[in-house]
Amino acid sequence: MTETLFRSDSYLRDCDATVMALNERGGIILDRTVFYAQGGGQPGDRGQIEFGDGKTIAIATTVYEADRSTIVHVPAAGSALPSLGAKVKATLDWETRFKRMRIHTALHLLTAVLPYPVTGGAIGDAGDGRLDFDIPDGGLDKAQIAADLNAKIAVDAPVRYSWISDEELLANPSLIKTMSVKPPMGSGRVRLVEIVGLDLQPCGGTHVGRTGEIGLVLVTDIEKKGKQNRRVRIALA
Repeated sequence: MTETLFRSDSYLRDCDATVMALNERGGIILDRTVFYAQGGGQPGDRGQIEFGDGKTIAIATTVYEADRSTIVHVPAAGSALPSLGAKVKATLDWETRFKRMRIHTALHLLTAVLPYPVTGGAIGDAGDGRLDFDIPDGGLDKAQIAADLNAKIAVDAPVRYSWISDEELLANPSLIKTMSVKPPMGSGRVRLVEIVGLDLQPCGGTHVGRTGEIGLVLVTDIEKKGKQNRRVRIALA
């Protein structure tokens, strides 16, 4: 099991770690990491791993093994792999990660602006993201959604984390807003992300500490994806 340092502190940019294993596909498994593994619509982090002699290899993405408890750092093609037991330093591509943190938190606020079931979502690399909503009436106004979303961002509300058991979450299904992406259950407890006074939902992703860090957000498009489905795209200004 990989110690997931990013779950308790999204602002950690690097960490010292030990190489525990190399999988059959050449992925690197560390005992601990600051790299977020792909899931919940958020891409896996990229960055680099530095060896003790100062040499580095690029990490193209980060994913989970099938057991969902082991994180695999996927090196760029042709990289020289570290040896088992090697002491290394894992460092994020922070600029990309921070954009993802900002847009991910903004997407949570978007579910407060548009309180409809979420049928899908994704976070991009250029400070952009989207959510798909099951909306009976498709008459959505981009300018009004943007105004409402930025008003919530401007509150500069703190973002807090807490934990509940799987059983508690199942007893409170109204906390789950996403119909297609299931909360990260199975370990016995689930992390709740609270934007104080504005939103509360289970999520394993990375977020900013206050909504004011998001900055101005644009609603770039609203697409009709079905009879009741509307895709709302947003981006950092």
